Amino acid sequence: MLRLIGSFTVWASLALAVYGLIAGIVGVRTRNAALSRSARAASYTIFGLMTVSNLAMIAALVSHDFSVDYVARVGSRSTPLFFTVISLWSALEGSILFWGWVLAGYTAAALYFTKDRLGPMGAYANATMLGIGAFFYLLLVRPANPWGLVSPAPLDGPGPNPLLQNHPLMAVHPPFLYLGYVGMSVPFSFAIGALLSGRLDDAWVRASRKWTVFAWAMLSLAIMAGMWWSYEVLGWGGYWAWDPVENASFMPWLTATAFLHSVMVQERRDMLQVWNLSLVISTFLLTILGTFLTRSGVISSVHAFTEGTIGLYFLSFIAFVLIFSLALLAGRSSELRKHGHLDSMLSRETVFLVNNLLLTAFTFTVLLGTLFPLVAEAVRGVKVTVGAPFFNRMTVPIMVALLFLMGVGPMLPWRVANVEELKRKLLVPTLAMIVTLGTAVVLGMRDFWGLLAFAFAAFALSGNIQEYVRGTAARRRAQGGGWLRAFGGLINANPRRYGGYFAHIGLILAAIGITASTVFRVERQATLQVGESVTIGEYTVRFDGMRGQQEPQRFVVGANMTVFVDGRDVGTLFPRLNFYRMSAEPIATPAVRTRPDNDLYLTLLAFNEQDGSTATLSVIVEPLVGWIWVGGVMVTIGALFGIWPRRRAPAPVVSRKRTAGVA
Repeated sequence: MLRLIGSFTVWASLALAVYGLIAGIVGVRTRNAALSRSARAASYTIFGLMTVSNLAMIAALVSHDFSVDYVARVGSRSTPLFFTVISLWSALEGSILFWGWVLAGYTAAALYFTKDRLGPMGAYANATMLGIGAFFYLLLVRPANPWGLVSPAPLDGPGPNPLLQNHPLMAVHPPFLYLGYVGMSVPFSFAIGALLSGRLDDAWVRASRKWTVFAWAMLSLAIMAGMWWSYEVLGWGGYWAWDPVENASFMPWLTATAFLHSVMVQERRDMLQVWNLSLVISTFLLTILGTFLTRSGVISSVHAFTEGTIGLYFLSFIAFVLIFSLALLAGRSSELRKHGHLDSMLSRETVFLVNNLLLTAFTFTVLLGTLFPLVAEAVRGVKVTVGAPFFNRMTVPIMVALLFLMGVGPMLPWRVANVEELKRKLLVPTLAMIVTLGTAVVLGMRDFWGLLAFAFAAFALSGNIQEYVRGTAARRRAQGGGWLRAFGGLINANPRRYGGYFAHIGLILAAIGITASTVFRVERQATLQVGESVTIGEYTVRFDGMRGQQEPQRFVVGANMTVFVDGRDVGTLFPRLNFYRMSAEPIATPAVRTRPDNDLYLTLLAFNEQDGSTATLSVIVEPLVGWIWVGGVMVTIGALFGIWPRRRAPAPVVSRKRTAGVA
């Protein structure tokens, strides 16, 4: 029964998406209101159908209905309920099903909040989202059908990939990633709607800005959660390996970041229209490319799911969207030509332009390093590896330059800067930069890019904090009251600006954490007998023996480790190896002691299987690594605060008597 419900809902969603696409376009072209209304109704109905389909799959997973093909391949009676539910997105077909539901939700929400205010542009945007939906629903009925029949049904299944049921973060990372990826289809659809309707003013920017910021915030959170998952699960002590799928999520984040900055230049100065449309289109195409890399099986990664014909579908869709978008841009090129210009090199728009150039260069570098091995293998049949050294060598200078711009940008005004005022603003950040650089050199740091990163981080951090201080002081002088009241009034008056500064501070803290944990990381490996210890930095770690325990889906073997700081017992850690019946090799789960100044990271590499008398461990101390996660949360909070609806103060009431007197 569940299989029939699921099959019907995806087929009906495909049919309605195709109908809504055609009806929406014909309705707006012929000004047929009934057809336009039916297209909008199709969008709402699809969301209901995809909700039912996803709930039916969850019910099939929980009830262990192994007659459903997807359940037979990822389900297991021994998998805990929590991981059973989230295995909805643990493999190809389920992830596409969840993707379709998120896309249907975005389509319905964008339609509901814009209603009929955008006229033909909104109708074309809705048709575009339905067209994107039609592609994904086609995948669900053809190469990624999760509702196939298995007969006879097996008594049990293998369960999800052991790596994907080894940590609760699997419940966080994929949904946020989909909210970020799929959310980029909304600004893309508004951009296509503007090009198709010929409404090339800022209406599409205003309509899509909040959706772009929300999707960007979710993608930021997803990237940080993925880094944390890698750090907590894979046992290598790192959080970013320039894995192709990591890169695939990072590239649309870079182009979306560029768009969020350059769109302010369009709003303020009526410049960069073609550039902003190109950025939105590029961001959407990069999300589809990322999905292709993840789902097609063309790369080897812990994130990649399968091989099959689905890759051809994605490549065809990417080619169609690219050609269609370029044709629209070329057709409207004469109408998009503007004559805005820079008034001064010392202006905020100049910083935004340089910022965009750096982010674009960053994206191209990552794209080249990610795709070159695939192209080389396809053309020459030779496997080529582009690893972390290439990416670090090419991107670290760009990241350091972006850090500097994050400090300069907020201090520069639009159009032309007053040199004397700029000098006063730069004084404190410059002093912070010099003091930080000097301190790092005195303490023995010699890494050139690390020194620049710390110096520019201090410059940018103090510059952004200074904007809060200066703004609060000015508001307090103008309106009186205390500092707290002035601060609250400041950020409430311009949440977009000060939410952006808060996101900057989060990124700067993350950059400090990345730099410190890379430059000052210390690692040792040791084989210990029971009672022996290893010392690293301020920590001494003693091996107290092995213990094992049977869990429903796995057998766990771990080492009891007592941690001492300067001779004082501060607790125990339990790094372990997890043995899953469907995995030939055990999967390590590190034990991490997190503090504001550093992390102690223990990974169990091997043990004496006879009597557990020895254990081989990797012991790592990583300074300030926790600030990466703190910074990621701050980025998300700042972005969401910038788009949070504000309650407007009521207009003053004027009495009739006073009005009559004035008259």
